[in-house]
Amino acid sequence: MERRIPWLWIGVAAALLLVPTSAGRILLDVIGGLTLTLLFLPLLLAGVGLIGWQVLRRRLRTCPNCGFTSLGSEACPACGSAFEVVDASGTAPSATSGTFFWGSPADGEIDARDVTINVDAVDLEASGSADGAIRESETT
Repeated sequence: MERRIPWLWIGVAAALLLVPTSAGRILLDVIGGLTLTLLFLPLLLAGVGLIGWQVLRRRLRTCPNCGFTSLGSEACPACGSAFEVVDASGTAPSATSGTFFWGSPADGEIDARDVTINVDAVDLEASGSADGAIRESETT
């Protein structure tokens, strides 16, 4: 046995929406509020999730010995070595400018971002001057 279509209730809902009464206005306001909530809820949740991820990422610490990442402990839970002392700004006191984004350099290595390389331009087309400069530098 098939179920009949509730034409009476559809007619009552249409009358409430089409006739400009206070009940129709309230119903439209509720439907509009629910629609806006459903549309903006994913954007709101994405914003809260992004802020939460940034806060969590700032609290993560990576062990310089084994590379294990943990939250807010004084020593590495995996290998037991102590983390570096961190000052109030959130970076290690001996950290260079690039270590925040690229990690700390290995011991004995010089970071290329912190070094200035001076290059002298030599004209190779000039006759004799470049050859003489090269030969003088080789003899000294």
